Amino acid sequence: MALARFGRQAKRPYGVCVKMTAVAVLGMCFIFVWSMFSASPSAVTSQRSSFGDVNEPVPGSTGVGSSRTGLKKNEPEKTELSGGSNKVKFESDLEEKDEKKLDGSVTLAANGNNSTNIDKKEEANEGKEGIDKENHGSEGSENKESEKENEEGEVGGDDKEEAVDREGEANEDVDADGDWAVTVEEEPVGKVEEESGGSKSTGKKKKRNGPLFDLKAQYTWKLCSTRSKHNYIPCIDNESGTGRLQSYRHRERSCPRTPPMCLIPLPAKGYSSPVPWPESKLKVLYKNVAHPKLAAFIKTHSWVVESGEYLMFPQNQSEFKGGVFHYLESLEEMVPDIEWGKNIRVVLDIGCTDVSFGAFLLDKEVLTLSLGLKDDLVDLAQVALERGFPAVVSPFGTRRLPFPSGVFDAIHCGGCNIAWHSNGGKLLLEMNRILRPGGYFILSSKHDNIEDEEEMTSLTASICWNVLAHKTDEISEVGVKIYQKPESNDIYELRRKKNPPICKEDEKPDAAWYVPMKTCLHTIPAAIEERGTEWPEEWPKRLDTFPDWLENRDKLIADTEHWKAIVSKSYLTGMGIDWSNVHNILDMKSIYGGFAAALSDQKVWVMNVVPVHAPDTLPIIYERGLVGIYHDWCESFGTYPRSYDLLHADHMFSRLKNRCKQPVAIVVEMDRILRPGGWAIIRDKVEILDPLEGILRSMHWEIRMTFAQDKEGIMCAQKTLWRP
Repeated sequence: MALARFGRQAKRPYGVCVKMTAVAVLGMCFIFVWSMFSASPSAVTSQRSSFGDVNEPVPGSTGVGSSRTGLKKNEPEKTELSGGSNKVKFESDLEEKDEKKLDGSVTLAANGNNSTNIDKKEEANEGKEGIDKENHGSEGSENKESEKENEEGEVGGDDKEEAVDREGEANEDVDADGDWAVTVEEEPVGKVEEESGGSKSTGKKKKRNGPLFDLKAQYTWKLCSTRSKHNYIPCIDNESGTGRLQSYRHRERSCPRTPPMCLIPLPAKGYSSPVPWPESKLKVLYKNVAHPKLAAFIKTHSWVVESGEYLMFPQNQSEFKGGVFHYLESLEEMVPDIEWGKNIRVVLDIGCTDVSFGAFLLDKEVLTLSLGLKDDLVDLAQVALERGFPAVVSPFGTRRLPFPSGVFDAIHCGGCNIAWHSNGGKLLLEMNRILRPGGYFILSSKHDNIEDEEEMTSLTASICWNVLAHKTDEISEVGVKIYQKPESNDIYELRRKKNPPICKEDEKPDAAWYVPMKTCLHTIPAAIEERGTEWPEEWPKRLDTFPDWLENRDKLIADTEHWKAIVSKSYLTGMGIDWSNVHNILDMKSIYGGFAAALSDQKVWVMNVVPVHAPDTLPIIYERGLVGIYHDWCESFGTYPRSYDLLHADHMFSRLKNRCKQPVAIVVEMDRILRPGGWAIIRDKVEILDPLEGILRSMHWEIRMTFAQDKEGIMCAQKTLWRP
């Protein structure tokens, strides 16, 4: 009706004004309606930008990380929220959350005098802050170069070899899934996409912004169901379910694609606290190391005797006829320059038998690491660890051993029956890689094959090893040869046949994680600023003498002083740990070996683990006269269950936050390798220690002490005999 009236008025003389008014009104209505619809997106955008609580996506099992296939690392690319104001709000909210956790969830339950212990922890943590910033800055600056070396080494393996080494993994996944025993109640993972110039980046893995452990997860456990039962080593034992005992072990290290999430059972006849050191050198509890093949082995060897509930190891009894004392005396007579415990400190013993060789040398201040080979079905390396001697289990076939180049003062192979000359001499060339320039290779065997002897002579001559002595002992009936590695490259140039050839410059001698052995000779360091040009100082001066080739000497000195203060003022007195029952120790993330050096006066030995993704400081650890190994904690460690009395993890979890597909599996691995009654000292951020405490409690570990200051904390826990 209004329009009709406007039409009639338009016919009147003043209709022109009405027409203009109508057009103006309609135009304003159109503008109003258009502005309403166009304003909706901007209103939503401003509202979203004010969500300060949208900062951490809810974690879940479908995280962006994936398991390592072949030789690739699981390292998602880092992403950040775009927009300056949003980023500031994001960080401030995280700080508020951390402060709430610090105030509300961390408790102190130390044994003894609480006030004294708190003061000690505070002093230790104050010292920690300075060195951590310094060391972590070093890690950040050197990490790219270290990871590049590791990746180059890992990719160096050929696809054909990996296809063979990964045999049976499809079947292993079935076993691993069957062992999965964690019930997790979770929500989908939130996704954060980086925007740049209005376009979204796609096709790349994003760095997980959530916490390391899911705070909403609930854990229920069950026992592993494996062929190896209470002796299960996940990356060594073959659990494919096919074949008989000959496929009991992999030819090479091969881990299940899904990390085991079950707990290792105790031995069939139960488990008791190990015999303390040094009594354990002479006897161990039989039930703790029981193995189907061990009983038959005992009947045919005189150096181990079953006596009631114990296995006894009579003094001076060994695989060598006439005793180990006579054997070692003959070695010293052959080469007087070998001064055990002085110029010879770190020794690798290939093939773990009775460990009498290393046991005797330990009294001379020689640290002997026994390498238990993968085909040792009697599990003698486990017996060695139960006795308190350093040992590690590793295959020795086509890949390099997880050690740096040129670090062992001597290598001993006593009746290990290894065909050193086979496959182009790869195994002996691997010994040449890890042996220090001028170091000794001691080879003894009871039966010499003429053909093998000739091939061995030809091979050692081709790599310019000097035969220092050759003798067949009348009492032990053992033929012994002592070789010495060259100290310079000059002799390599004098070879008529350049076979094996000199390794190319881009061949990294220290790359050892999943790297195939090479049939080439690495050059010997020549410049004074290179490691290996000079023999280390005599022990124990060697522990605190820092060589000229070490660039960051100040950091090493600071690290040493830091750990001396921590150990003396906190670990030895303020944790409630009974150190009389601690002998085998594993430092899960060592940098310079400062923790091990601080314990050098104690009756313990420490295995220093340098993670493969961290800067390569393992050569420094060996230079100080300590032992260690490379390892990736996303995988299982090369040792038997119940190997260690104490585990030490200094900021290990925070460094692995974005690498491992299933971080909880690391805690499961800690439960596997720690003895019941053993201890774990964990230093890390409060946001990691809080959920970690819940996981350990779900395994019925006893939390003995927790302490936190400035978002950094420390926790001491003790494993119990509980099994599901």
